[in-house]
Amino acid sequence: MNRFDALLLPDRGQPAHLIEVIAPTSHDAWLATQPSRVRATLAAQRFKGKAGSHAIVPDEGDGWHVIAAIDDDTPWALAKLAEQLPGGTYRVCGHEGGELGWLLGQYSFDRYRKPDRTDPRILLTRDAASLADTLRLAEATAWVRDLVNTGAGDCGPAELEAAAEALARRHGATVTVRRGDELEQGYPLIHAVGRAASRDRAPRLIELTWGTPGAPRVALVGKGVCFDTGGLDIKPSAGMRLMKKDMGGAAHALALADLVMAARLSVRLHLLIPAVENAIAGDAFRPGDVLRSRKGLTVENTNTDAEGRLILADALTRAAEEKPELILDYATLTGAARVALGPDLPPLFTDDDVLATDLLAAGIAAADPLWRLPLWDAYDEMLKSDIADMVNAPDGGFAGAITAALFLRRFVPKDIAWAHMDVFAWRPTAKPGRPKGGDAYALRASFAVLKSRYPG
Repeated sequence: MNRFDALLLPDRGQPAHLIEVIAPTSHDAWLATQPSRVRATLAAQRFKGKAGSHAIVPDEGDGWHVIAAIDDDTPWALAKLAEQLPGGTYRVCGHEGGELGWLLGQYSFDRYRKPDRTDPRILLTRDAASLADTLRLAEATAWVRDLVNTGAGDCGPAELEAAAEALARRHGATVTVRRGDELEQGYPLIHAVGRAASRDRAPRLIELTWGTPGAPRVALVGKGVCFDTGGLDIKPSAGMRLMKKDMGGAAHALALADLVMAARLSVRLHLLIPAVENAIAGDAFRPGDVLRSRKGLTVENTNTDAEGRLILADALTRAAEEKPELILDYATLTGAARVALGPDLPPLFTDDDVLATDLLAAGIAAADPLWRLPLWDAYDEMLKSDIADMVNAPDGGFAGAITAALFLRRFVPKDIAWAHMDVFAWRPTAKPGRPKGGDAYALRASFAVLKSRYPG
């Protein structure tokens, strides 16, 4: 049982408080039809039908019901109610959907303190067929939030490995891990980035495989930088403050793998997480070092704070070796993406127009949007190095999200469909059902595409 199982139940006529939903535009007409005691109660609570507001109205007996003004048909329509209503069981009248927001409106991260509330708000739903999918999506989103919110001291490469092992046990998958100096020959970029960390936080490549042999191969790759000092090109303290979230791509890939396996999609799944800490020590990799990748391409390291693309390069190379028909990668890769599109809108990079169309449409349908940015070939020359095959961080800072994606593209063969999503994994301000802190972006959209392409 996951944390949300008891919060969303089939409606079998059990006692519940009614939530009567009205549209803000029809408030005045609706109010005129109400008895005087209801109008007086609403006036006392200053309820004027503004979108997102609600009031509690006594019934003629001992009970009470809720009047809620909602003009939102997104998954978050009921989230604010779930956050604010008293504990109890509820039934909605006048609105369809919103169950995901109801569940995630009750999410809290309680690892380091007692929860603010312990009174569950239970929703009865007539759409029993959607229960399992909604519960799985809520749990996957909550898992991303938990992993990202956890302090880096409690979520290092070993803890990501443990998370993958637990995931494998739940679904009968297989995990293989290469750690520490074992990476130096086969995965030199992962090794270089992570080698300065303490021994108990040694770098590793975590791989999980699952599914029926012969099914289409799908690879999910997630950036797992568990903490990023910036390396010798050290970040300022303000920039380092949230770097516990730099493993947000790994959190997304783990959660998406969980959804794929729970739904038993018809795929041969390959999950890859390069997990490192970009630390500072005497053996830290240096600006100016020339590093050799698993693919054989050499990289002049022009910035030790552009480390995520380095570890992803080796992981993408490994994913491509199994000849999947699709690779999706997730990474908290660039500040440039946030400057261009802000925190809510992850840029999507792919040369596959059909894949782009599918992901963008799924994002709109699931209220989980993406925005396509170009893999602009003319900017490829910005990656030119005087002494190696490429640099990892071009001078000048222009088009930083695009050049990072172009760097990754060099490690994916042209005959494999590939999409890169530069997710933020963090919500800087709270919204209903989405508290400040770690969050999942493009997760529901990605799962919808995989579910459509590879139905179980």
